[in-house]
Amino acid sequence: MISTLKKLLGMGPQVNYAELVKQGATIIDVRSKGEYAGGHIKGSVNIPLDQLRNNLAKLKDKNKPIITCCASGMRSASAKSLLKGCGYKEVYNGGGWGSLQNKL
Repeated sequence: MISTLKKLLGMGPQVNYAELVKQGATIIDVRSKGEYAGGHIKGSVNIPLDQLRNNLAKLKDKNKPIITCCASGMRSASAKSLLKGCGYKEVYNGGGWGSLQNKL
């Protein structure tokens, strides 16, 4: 029960995003095209959250790590849930793209 609470509060084990990227993780930025055009992580793929389900074919390997990001972490959390529900094994919510960029 305590581990579940820690997970819900984001107090679980820390994720090494830089290591995930070195291992070939895909960064999916789920902000709108306009937001993405205003700045983004180099090498990230822009698939707006409302279009993610229709673009799963772009994410062929369900075993490859995926890091989701957005402006604040809310849409990326929704994207993580959607991807996990569609069978993607290793999905991480990177939160806001600016803070994620600092972790890379």
